[in-house]
Amino acid sequence: MKIRPVSDLRNKFSEVENDVIKEDAPVFLTKNGYGTMVLMSIDKYSELAESHEAYLLESEIIARTTKERMTHKEVFDDLREKLNGKKEI
Repeated sequence: MKIRPVSDLRNKFSEVENDVIKEDAPVFLTKNGYGTMVLMSIDKYSELAESHEAYLLESEIIARTTKERMTHKEVFDDLREKLNGKKEI
């Protein structure tokens, strides 16, 4: 993970570009010591967007084909369990 000050976009653009494109890694930008944005390649962004679209489509299909509903708390508790390795995905 690369963290750089936002001023590097102006002063060291080619280095930032190298991190994003050639190293295929997102770059986290900070302003006054706080995170402000993330830079990533178009390919990485497309990959991320496509996977989210697929999950949204899957959830729409499930919502249309079942009457089962979950509360906000149930959804996030389930996700936390999966992310923490306590529940199989």
